[in-house]
Amino acid sequence: MPLPTIPSGNVASATAGGYEVANSCRFNEPDSAYMSRTLGTATNTKKFTVSFWIKRCNPGNYEVPMECGSDSNNFGKLYFHDGGTFRFQATASGSTQCTLITNQVFRDVSAWYHIVLAVDTTQGTAGNRNKLYVNGTQVTSFSTQTNFGEDDASAGINGAVLHTIGRDGTGTTDYLDAYLAEFVFIDGSQLAATSFGEFDSDSPTIWKPKDVSGLTFGNNGFYLDFEDSGDLGDDESGNSLDFAETNLAATDQATDTPTNNFCTLNPLDKHASATLTEGNLDLSTTANGWFASSGTQGITLGSGPWYFEAKALSNSRLYFGFSRIGQGVRGTCLNDAAEGSSDFDYMWRITGTNNVYYGGADQSVTIGSSSTNDICACHIATDGEVKFYINDSLVVTYSTKLVAGYTYFPIISANAYGGGTERWQANFGNPPYANSSSNADPDGYGAFEYATKSGYALCTKNLGAYGG
Repeated sequence: MPLPTIPSGNVASATAGGYEVANSCRFNEPDSAYMSRTLGTATNTKKFTVSFWIKRCNPGNYEVPMECGSDSNNFGKLYFHDGGTFRFQATASGSTQCTLITNQVFRDVSAWYHIVLAVDTTQGTAGNRNKLYVNGTQVTSFSTQTNFGEDDASAGINGAVLHTIGRDGTGTTDYLDAYLAEFVFIDGSQLAATSFGEFDSDSPTIWKPKDVSGLTFGNNGFYLDFEDSGDLGDDESGNSLDFAETNLAATDQATDTPTNNFCTLNPLDKHASATLTEGNLDLSTTANGWFASSGTQGITLGSGPWYFEAKALSNSRLYFGFSRIGQGVRGTCLNDAAEGSSDFDYMWRITGTNNVYYGGADQSVTIGSSSTNDICACHIATDGEVKFYINDSLVVTYSTKLVAGYTYFPIISANAYGGGTERWQANFGNPPYANSSSNADPDGYGAFEYATKSGYALCTKNLGAYGG
């Protein structure tokens, strides 16, 4: 089923004020993207803290935000298991030093999670030597908990060894499929989550980032804020411990962050024959049939206005629009999104012979043929009026407006009838590609090819301000 209009995970961006995170880094698993650096002599190998924000893209993946070590017998690894749990493992000379496996699973692809691992093996109490925090709260329930021994020195993390972000460092596999933001490593201190975030004073269940620039980082400490698109591995701690980037480009810098969470396509509401990549903004298929995914954020009558775009990377059989889902019209997008299906509201078949539909009925609109790299757009007014555009030219204004009491979600679909690959890239304000000209919405959010006609990007800043 689609996820809520405002995501159920961390939604710090739904509230105003406070520290703002400008950028994240999009790690696309098919690109085999990662960062790496061999660190030097540590301030203290018995004390360290790792903090990062993550928005997962494929909750069924086994993937590694960070691994450090010299070989498979001496390493430290923070990773998500394919069952959705989060795990930390430290091994020295082939023997386990520490293992933490959460009972909690991390499957919300619309939410930003904040994870902190804080270690001080000089602590006399075993459970205090390794502490894990999620969204500001210490995790106390583990399916497996093997604590560091007193005064153990880490054989992996914080040693003079290779530190890798975005993949398994010793096995060179298990690439990350996620957005990362505010990646911080502290050498020589065991810090609580409150060093990196805080609960919102007006909404005390919301955990949000705070400025970390004043922390003491230690010899091996680093801070990756991903604000330099030409140097995404730039270290802002003052230690100049820049990470080398592999298979990362300027377009992998994103504005989807824990303080402004953008809509993406939803892998939990996607047909198995549709493939999502590029931070769940790229949909493709090589199969015969209409295979769709919905967005993670929805809108209602009276909210907005709203605006989003999608770039056609093929031109044979594409389907674009938005619809009510999970409220009696269509349970999910998991079944074929058939051309002209009555299960979908505002839809446009982008082909050589274009057709515009409402509820499966052809609107008898005459449209010229579409081409690869065309930009399709949708504008939804506050009064529920819907317009489609192609390359900024109006295609249709629907006579039927949004219905009160329903939530509408973006829909992207493709059909590789006849062979080959059919492919879209969605842009809800955080595109996976470079626009030739960049236009923000009226509040300065998002990056679109064309002016938004007073419409707002689909992100939590706007959902909080203008309703969802």
